[in-house]
Amino acid sequence: MSDTAVVTVVHGRSEHLARQRESLAASTSDGFEHVVVAMDDPVLVASGGADAALPRAPLGLPLAAARNRGAEVALARGARTLVFLDVDCLADTELVGAYAEVVGDEPDTVWSGPVTYLDPPPPGGYELTALRGLDSPHAARPAPDPGEREHGAEPDLFWSLSFACSDTAWRRTGGFCEDYVGYGGEDTDFARAALVAGLDLGWVGAARAFHQWHPVSRPPVEHVADIVRNARIFHARWGEWPMLGWLEAFEERGLVRRTGTGSWALRDRVTGE
Repeated sequence: MSDTAVVTVVHGRSEHLARQRESLAASTSDGFEHVVVAMDDPVLVASGGADAALPRAPLGLPLAAARNRGAEVALARGARTLVFLDVDCLADTELVGAYAEVVGDEPDTVWSGPVTYLDPPPPGGYELTALRGLDSPHAARPAPDPGEREHGAEPDLFWSLSFACSDTAWRRTGGFCEDYVGYGGEDTDFARAALVAGLDLGWVGAARAFHQWHPVSRPPVEHVADIVRNARIFHARWGEWPMLGWLEAFEERGLVRRTGTGSWALRDRVTGE
């Protein structure tokens, strides 16, 4: 039994998961659990490397539900601090300890840590001992220095790549809204729910992570259906449109349109409507 658990949800990222496990093994903290939830990943399940598994939902990967399932497993094992780490992220040696410390100090805050997006790996993969030399956190998010904390963070900048909270804070949020399926929207929804629950949002500089490179589309056109659907769910819940930059970029490419009611919809590629 451990007071801290790292929760990771996985779909077909076996090499990235292996490297993440190596980074966690090098942590200056010990005695924490690593709870892995497989999403439509029979290979991972067959290997015995998953603590829980969910099938693909009819509309896509159940990202929100998988994170909730991971938290459920961790809490059942006695975790008091929940750390959520995207499978693409490598953990700095101080990440787990930094999250455990700050959550213990201020359990009514949901904490995020800076993430550096790495270039493609050299032959043989990333050298874990060299990661700090590559530290260059994402410019669009707060990035306090190690040893610093920031409070009152903007909920629209919250992300699930790397964050942590106490067991009590998690229960107050209600977890991720499982109406969201597939890519986009559930992060910002979770941040709004945290604020409604009376929690603060903060950033902690010592909990640094490094996002392993993989090909991406900008905007993420392969997720356009998910993003439109989830944006409409968010609007119904909060009265605002999330992911506007992506939606407007899709509109410029003729992939989506504004409806007469001001909503967003996929554009029919045959009729143009």
